[in-house]
Order: sequence, then C-alpha cells, then structure tokens
Amino acid sequence: MSGDTVSGPPGSVPHRRTGRRVEAAEPLDLGGSGRATAEAVRFLRECQGLGLSVSWRATGTPSYDLRLLRHLPPPDELPGEPGELASWRAGHAYGALYHRRGPDFVTVLDRRERGTAVRLTLDHPALHATFLRLLEPTPVAALDAAEREALALLVAERLVLTGGGWAVTLPPRVRRWPVPCTAI
Repeated sequence: MSGDTVSGPPGSVPHRRTGRRVEAAEPLDLGGSGRATAEAVRFLRECQGLGLSVSWRATGTPSYDLRLLRHLPPPDELPGEPGELASWRAGHAYGALYHRRGPDFVTVLDRRERGTAVRLTLDHPALHATFLRLLEPTPVAALDAAEREALALLVAERLVLTGGGWAVTLPPRVRRWPVPCTAI
C-alpha cells in the first residue's frame, strides 16, 4: 500500500513505503538485546533483498561488532561514535553479502571485508535448515540441540546475528539485481 504506514512485510517494523523507497516510522534498535534488534535486522535485510531504498534511524549501543551489518543500508543517524556511521556509509555496497537458494542447499557470497570474497555452500541438512529457519527472528531457546550446534557454526561464519536470546540470518536473498548484473 504505497504511501501508507503498515506493519506487515518486510518484517514487523512500522514503515511507510512510497514506490521503491521505505521510511521506518521509528528508530530501529541495534542494541542486540533481543527481539527488537532481530526484527530490525530482518526488516533491513528484506528491504535490501528487494532492492528498496531505506531511510531509518538507529537507537541502542550494539553489544556486537557493528561491521556485521555493513551489507545493510546505513542509517541516517547512528548514536555514538560519528566515525562509525561514516565508515558504514563508505563500506556499504549492494550485494556485499547475499544468499541464493538451490534444492537442499544455500550458497552465500560474503564480500563485507574489502579485498576478500568468501563463497560458502550450506548443504549439510542441519546448517541448511537452521539458516532458513533463522530468516524469521527466532528465540535461541526454541532451537533443538542440532539447530544450536548449527547456529554456533553460522555465528562463527558471521552469517547469523545473536543477541538477547534471539537469532536472525544476516544475508539477504537478492531478488533484484542491478543492471548490469555483472556489476556485483
């Protein structure tokens, strides 16, 4: 619904969408203290995957390495260190981290660190299933033993953000490629 405030997809963050532009109605919590941060990350990840331009403000002091989110659109305002926002803006590039799906596997390309490109294929059933499950913010306590083991591996590879007992997958599924697509 163009021009209306909605709380539906992407995520449960109230926002206003006008064409290809989205504006978050309130600051997004990046503190890492629970569901609010997981929902904020999902919202930004889904907007990124749809190729939407996002205007948003951050709140909270991250309890994690903020570089994990550099593949997402940078905020208009970021509390704390001014250099952090400038660094995010300078380091942000569409397609720096994304995933593509195949039958029974997910391929992830991670180019968040300058000069490196890591391609991972998640084809182990527990890794694949946990990665997909965490596309929706999920309480860590709701995961079984195999999923928690997979979560630990995904966190170690910097593909999932955890905080405050919640987890969410970081790489967007890119549905909209720039022209030419070889620019990524």
